[in-house]
Amino acid sequence: MLRVLSNSCLKHRFQTHTSKLLPSNGGDNKGPLLRILNSIRSSNEKNTSFYIKRVFFCSDSSDGSGNSSSSSSVVEVEAEAAVENVEEIDSKSSSVVIVSTNPRPEDYLEVLAIPLSHRPLFPGFYMPVNVKDPKMLAALVESRKRHAPYAGAFLVKDEPGTDPSIGSEAEKNISDLKGKELYDRLHEVGTLAQITNIQGDLVVLMGHRRLRMTEMVTDDPLTVKVDHLKDKQYNKDDDILKATSFEVISTLRDVLKTSSLWRDHVQTYTQHIGDFTYPRLADFGAAISGANKSKCQEVLEELDVHERLRLTLELVKKEMEISKIQEAIAKAIEEKISGEQRRYLLNEQLKAIKKELGLETDDKTALSAKFRERLEPKKEKCPPHVLQVIEEELTKLQLLEASSSEFNVTRTYLDWLTALPWGSYSDENFDVHRAQTILDEDHYGLTDVKERILEFIAVGKLRGTSQGKIICLSGPPGVGKTSIGRSIARALNRKFYRFSVGGLADVAEIKGHRRTYIGAMPGKMVQCLKNVETSNPLVLIDEIDKLGRGHAGDPASALLELLDPEQNANFLDHYLDVPIDLSKVLFVCTANVVEMIPNPLLDRMEVISIAGYITDEKMHIARDYLEKTTREACGITPEQVEVKEAAFLALIESYCREAGVRNLQKQIEKIYRKIALQLVREAGPDETSQVQVAEADEDKKSLDVSGESSIEGKAINAESKESVVGVQATETSSEAEQIHSDLPCDKIQVDSKENIAEASEPMEKAQETDRSATIKKVTIDESNLSDYVGKPVFQAERIYEQTPIGVVMGLAWTAMGGSTLYIETTHVEQGDGKGALHATGQLGDVMKESSQIAHTVARAILLGKEPDNSFFANSKLHLHVPAGATPKDGPSAGCTMITSMLSLAMKKPVKKDLAMTGEVTLTGKILPIGGVKEKTIAARRSGVKTVIFPSANRRDFDELAANVKEGLEVHFVEDYEQIFKLAFADD
Repeated sequence: MLRVLSNSCLKHRFQTHTSKLLPSNGGDNKGPLLRILNSIRSSNEKNTSFYIKRVFFCSDSSDGSGNSSSSSSVVEVEAEAAVENVEEIDSKSSSVVIVSTNPRPEDYLEVLAIPLSHRPLFPGFYMPVNVKDPKMLAALVESRKRHAPYAGAFLVKDEPGTDPSIGSEAEKNISDLKGKELYDRLHEVGTLAQITNIQGDLVVLMGHRRLRMTEMVTDDPLTVKVDHLKDKQYNKDDDILKATSFEVISTLRDVLKTSSLWRDHVQTYTQHIGDFTYPRLADFGAAISGANKSKCQEVLEELDVHERLRLTLELVKKEMEISKIQEAIAKAIEEKISGEQRRYLLNEQLKAIKKELGLETDDKTALSAKFRERLEPKKEKCPPHVLQVIEEELTKLQLLEASSSEFNVTRTYLDWLTALPWGSYSDENFDVHRAQTILDEDHYGLTDVKERILEFIAVGKLRGTSQGKIICLSGPPGVGKTSIGRSIARALNRKFYRFSVGGLADVAEIKGHRRTYIGAMPGKMVQCLKNVETSNPLVLIDEIDKLGRGHAGDPASALLELLDPEQNANFLDHYLDVPIDLSKVLFVCTANVVEMIPNPLLDRMEVISIAGYITDEKMHIARDYLEKTTREACGITPEQVEVKEAAFLALIESYCREAGVRNLQKQIEKIYRKIALQLVREAGPDETSQVQVAEADEDKKSLDVSGESSIEGKAINAESKESVVGVQATETSSEAEQIHSDLPCDKIQVDSKENIAEASEPMEKAQETDRSATIKKVTIDESNLSDYVGKPVFQAERIYEQTPIGVVMGLAWTAMGGSTLYIETTHVEQGDGKGALHATGQLGDVMKESSQIAHTVARAILLGKEPDNSFFANSKLHLHVPAGATPKDGPSAGCTMITSMLSLAMKKPVKKDLAMTGEVTLTGKILPIGGVKEKTIAARRSGVKTVIFPSANRRDFDELAANVKEGLEVHFVEDYEQIFKLAFADD
């Protein structure tokens, strides 16, 4: 900064700053130098002006630090100029000579080259620089001690091949550059900088003027020769120059409004706006801008003042745009944060106001009030120990912080405790006749199951209350076990809840989780009570024979407490940790195979076996239940379809031979789906869409032919409508034509869409009647059944009309019901002592042992009947059970095997239409078997007339319904001798 000082000011500053440097003599208060300056005051005007020109040069700071920041340099420069002038004046008037010790800045033609890595140094600005080179640092310290505190600051060029806009992490350290390498990397134009302070390796530089390097003098530390650069001449009154400078000043002021980063610098500018010149204004704008170093170096190298101002204007304009973007980002974030804070404050104020007015309480008080209100209706019936736990948890809830995890655990726990129906029971209906009606409506047959339910209801009526029972319905798939449970709940007027335990391997599903676990939940029974809101529901536990067992425990063992009538009055769930009374709950379990249920669990159940349905029962179910439901689901009326009895019989015998009726329902649905498709195809295209198209066409014609309302035009429109709506245009009903012709003319208007629709309604009804008459009724008979359900799946089980020698029909039980089973024995090889038996047919271990026992017993019986017959001793036999792909096992085929072997040995076939079942001991005793009902049904299905059962199974057979036993001649035997007489008796 250029400053002009008056004579009085100069005198005062010299008195202040040089009094110590130039001591006084004796009692005179003025030193020699000051006495010389006082003598100068009377000099001529010419000498004074010369003195001012020499002394008033100083380089002040323009970075906002004020006069104090450069006071030392001003003193040094002023002292230097004063000494020089005094020396010149005294050379003429006195013999005293003062030698200058501080050279002028322009006298420095060789300077130390300090490399700058980030930005160039502009004249009038300070810059701290870290000097890592020890030799360079020592040279700078030495220069400052010698009162020559000046050096050259030059910007380092970017490495070749690098993008200057992208910072490189691998950029070579400047301190590693030495000598010629450093010299080549420096920009030619730099700044003469005064060393104002050195602390450690931190050197503070203040720029004075521009320099240009010419050549290298020394390499370590780097010293270069420089030329001092001056700005080109310019016209201060140039309008373009003024306008550019004004725009720079205006932009700087705008930046001050938007960005606080420039505030200190711009405030300095506004305080000293009068002292700024055009070159300094350009340097000021470039120095404080955030432009990259190449742009700033371009401003530094520019000596044309107008061009420098233009470049600076570009930089500050860019800064202005960046400031606007910064302001927009800050405003958006501030709005978001302030909006959330404002909403939070308003919510808190609203809560405080509501609480003050008594309109609302805080969260914990509201929760406690909600739980107490929920518990109030059940408080009298709730057990005391449960009430105590609830009160303790409510007190604990008030002491916990709402943000703690324990608060949420306690809140959820109280939610479950207060939601359970403590002591709340639904009113049961003990009307036996109503229950009988409901059970008969939902299910055909199943007399034993219905009888057991009616007994349960009768006992409850006599006692006035009902106790929970555990009933297990076992039977093949599709016999209606699950639906029976739903019907029982409806008959008893109990709430129904079902959950399946098939594949369940986690005990926590039954007993619940501990509350300490994250995401803990109560068990199924607690969830059930919360859902049904009564303490005496009917709970159906499905597929109890398919319980799993994994690393999470044994659910079958966990069910023991739940299904034990002596223990479930105090069932303890791990989550609730308070006893729950389940003694009033009626448990109904379902299973396919009872043998798969663990014995301790099975011991707690009352098993009711559902063996399956015979053909007559399936016929009734298909006709009265399945067909009706399927027909309604498909949208077909009874007048459109007729399924003959023969079709149902063929469907049951040849397609759905299993014990249940689920597959029968699927086949009936398949039939009705195909019938629905057939009816839709015969009905023709969609009539509704055609009517809409016809109305649209008529509207268009009425618009085109406006004003024509003749009866002839009406008739044409009506005829076109008939041709579109009718399914068959050639079969228009004469009745519809008569109705149409009788319509009054004043009610038919071409331009009225509503009247046209009203006039066509009788005609459409007549056409619908005509179409319904033309649709033929679909009849399903045995002859066309295969067109709807495909070819028959099952052939007749009975392979032989009269079983040949060595072949006997047995009766077997399967999970799908009962079936007949042929056992065949043939002679393989004859020879002395070659008696042996080979069994095939994928038999299990039990049946293999049965075949060996049967072989031994058959030899003993043959020896007693025909002592001379050595067939078994000298014959190798092969016993086979057909359907080798099906695994077979079980202790009920012994007597059948013996009969087959004896038939072959005696060369005599067994009695016609005979089937038998039973296991034989080595002494010939017949042991009881299972599945009497299934085997009886299988015998009837195969047309068997005579059946042989062990005498121990007489009780099971007597319990069968009369329609199952009808037409069978049943013999109960204790010893094989009885079977021998029945099988080989002479007709």
